[in-house]
Amino acid sequence: MSNILRLSTAQKDFEARLDEILCREADTGADVQGVVANILAEVKARGDAALCEFTQRFDGWQCAPDTLEIPHARLEQAWHGVCQQDRDALELATKRIRAYHERQQQKSWEYTDDEGLTLGQRITPVDRAGLYVPGGKAAYPTSVLMNAVPAHVAGVENIVMVVPTPEGEVNELVLAAAFISGVHRAFAIGGAQAVAALAYGTGSVPAVDKIVGPGNKFVAAAKRQVFGTCGIDMIAGPSEIVVVSDNGNPAWLAADFLSQAEHDEAAQSIFISTNAALIDAVDKAIEKHLKTLPRMGIARASAEMHGALIHVRDLAEAADVINHIAPEHLELTMDDPDVLLPYIKHAGAIFLGHFVAEALGDYIAGPNHVLPTNRTARFSSPLGVYDFTKRSSIIRADKAALEIVGPAAIHLAHREGLQAHALSLELRLQDEES
Repeated sequence: MSNILRLSTAQKDFEARLDEILCREADTGADVQGVVANILAEVKARGDAALCEFTQRFDGWQCAPDTLEIPHARLEQAWHGVCQQDRDALELATKRIRAYHERQQQKSWEYTDDEGLTLGQRITPVDRAGLYVPGGKAAYPTSVLMNAVPAHVAGVENIVMVVPTPEGEVNELVLAAAFISGVHRAFAIGGAQAVAALAYGTGSVPAVDKIVGPGNKFVAAAKRQVFGTCGIDMIAGPSEIVVVSDNGNPAWLAADFLSQAEHDEAAQSIFISTNAALIDAVDKAIEKHLKTLPRMGIARASAEMHGALIHVRDLAEAADVINHIAPEHLELTMDDPDVLLPYIKHAGAIFLGHFVAEALGDYIAGPNHVLPTNRTARFSSPLGVYDFTKRSSIIRADKAALEIVGPAAIHLAHREGLQAHALSLELRLQDEES
């Protein structure tokens, strides 16, 4: 058996122990906030000079303002340089992601009410979006697709990508993904300094209207601090998964459990079952898989520090535990997942059935894999086309319509002590000659 925490809803202190493991690494520490605040201030004040200094310090390569940008021709070169199987997979993923996100497009609308006012909503894209693509412990070309494709579908005309390049090394698949997904400009920068450059702009990097995409705790803290100067999608933390099954294949379930654990030591994997024997079998299978994984050290640390195997008495308890966790990824690996699905209120992405591993959603299914973490699925949603658009309200009225609703507005304005508000309406209701 492994050293993964065992919990049961029958335990008197179950909720307290569950909450304890749900409190993982976050970006709220004073040390992180202070470091990030300094980086943001330096880049805002000194632009490219500070950006290059931080890139050399944190990514280990000496750059100059004219070497920060990755030319578009270099993206195209990478596309043609990767193997045909790489291109085929990226093209299929791009096609499927686009098809899914095209269904998210919203239309502008108007209607005229009984009083004669015409009201509506206008949907417009942001002018410029900044995409943060992780590039530390692993490279994620699919993160490029998941960020860039919905931005394109939304109609964003300027898509700017930043990606860390440790020791100056770029990942060819990431660059190829940037090319096929239509990134307009790309920069070899990462960390809080890249967020600062996107938020404030430098001589080389244009300021954007919204920053999207996941990163480490320094990136998360930076996004939190620049919010207001520009928009952000969410504060993304370490990855997480909850796998639920009462009769699944232990080897499959264990692999699903480890699929997020291998991301990062701070990632979290939880298995929930009504079947105590299955929990034992999954535990053994996890230990067996760990011995073969190249990222065994990371996966084991994640599983033993943040993971849990939870026994519940019935599916109703399973639903309660799931909704409390509000996981980023939720697998209902069951013969009939629709029995449980109606009771799930909080989850970023839900995978139904025995053959839908979370990895299918990561790469090729179509829905976005940039998802709310750290229980934020209680109030947040996956990245989508709507993250790259804005809504403007529309109001049209002639004097006849104003005569019907205007007096009530005038009354409310006077009640709030805002006489100029009232006057602006009163004058319009007077005869034009007066």
